[in-house]
Amino acid sequence: MATALEKTPPRKTDNNANQTHYYVTLAIAVAIGLAGTFLRFLQDSALLSAISNILLAIGWFIVFRVVFRIMK
Repeated sequence: MATALEKTPPRKTDNNANQTHYYVTLAIAVAIGLAGTFLRFLQDSALLSAISNILLAIGWFIVFRVVFRIMK
């Protein structure tokens, strides 16, 4: 009653998650986000709040874009 298993060829996987440029881009995006967070607490003015929100949004956008490219 033993059945013979067919041998399947090994899967070829390209591990793109270990490429250096992803992590460099993530580090730059985190630095942009931290700069936005720092500006948020620097002084209470409408201009600095707007700049900090823009920096945070740019940082989030870059991070999400890179993470989804790694997952792809």
